[in-house]
Amino acid sequence: MLLAVLLAGCGAGAPPSSPLAGAPVVLPAGASVAGTTAAAGPTAAGARCNATASLRPTGPLPPAGHMPAGSDMAKIAKRGYLIAGVDQNTYLWGYRDPATGQLGGFDIDMLREVSRAIFGNPSRVRFVVVPNSQRVSAVQSGKVDIVAETMTINCERKMLIDFSTVYYNAGQRILAPANSAITGSRDLGGKRVCATAGSTSLQNLMALSLKPPVKTVAVTNQSDCLVLLQQRQVDAISTDDTILQGLAAQDPSVRLVGPAFTREPYGMAISKAHPDLVAFVNAVLARERANGTWASIYKRWLGRLNGGQAPAPPVATYTSGP
Repeated sequence: MLLAVLLAGCGAGAPPSSPLAGAPVVLPAGASVAGTTAAAGPTAAGARCNATASLRPTGPLPPAGHMPAGSDMAKIAKRGYLIAGVDQNTYLWGYRDPATGQLGGFDIDMLREVSRAIFGNPSRVRFVVVPNSQRVSAVQSGKVDIVAETMTINCERKMLIDFSTVYYNAGQRILAPANSAITGSRDLGGKRVCATAGSTSLQNLMALSLKPPVKTVAVTNQSDCLVLLQQRQVDAISTDDTILQGLAAQDPSVRLVGPAFTREPYGMAISKAHPDLVAFVNAVLARERANGTWASIYKRWLGRLNGGQAPAPPVATYTSGP
């Protein structure tokens, strides 16, 4: 991220407006020029599921420090800390502050509230940095108890893991140089567009029916996309508006363009082997919505970008019990 900010300072003067003629010259580590089409949309494997419905809390939250015997929460309490998968490169959501070296952001605070509910202490979290492409496997393997990482709930993923109720509603948009001719998703045909590997953003781009098709560039971290855009090795970045707002806040030479062209509901990812943890996290989220904690977290991290006011939190949708 620090590199992205420094490059922004160097390149903010007069960005070129012409589209790319050739492939990116030097790609960040782990990046690749992806395909131009997708065989199916991101949720084709289970398009009829009720994606955002999650397990109903089984009752009021137990007092912190007194988790039900035999529950996943009791096992976490006995261990002494929650293991949480996060990002460290998404400004305002999950990022490492270069001044302090500490992780902060909307997702980080959401996880601290889960820790508070289990231990009575928001700091009993061991954060593990997980690339977007490894979020599902990290949950499945037990490497982490939970992931909160701007992760979209969809039917394809719900075949593999469980999600909490929705804690934020985002939408995919486009970030382009301020003098770009790109005004919306319809202008992305033939353009090189950056997104993170393993993300629904990349799948959504590859599923656009444009002629010529979008030429996608997949990277490991969101900040790599910003560096590629600053170096004019891609024409645009396309991902969730929440993430793009953080990137735009770091570089005045770029701007968000066009309306959102997808819906991206965020949920916390948890293994299917731990339904009682899913129901518990949903009870934590219900409490956050009701007591103003969600609004406070929103104002802390996103208020500066949205007039200082918090919208109503997403309404929970439940299935039957665990």
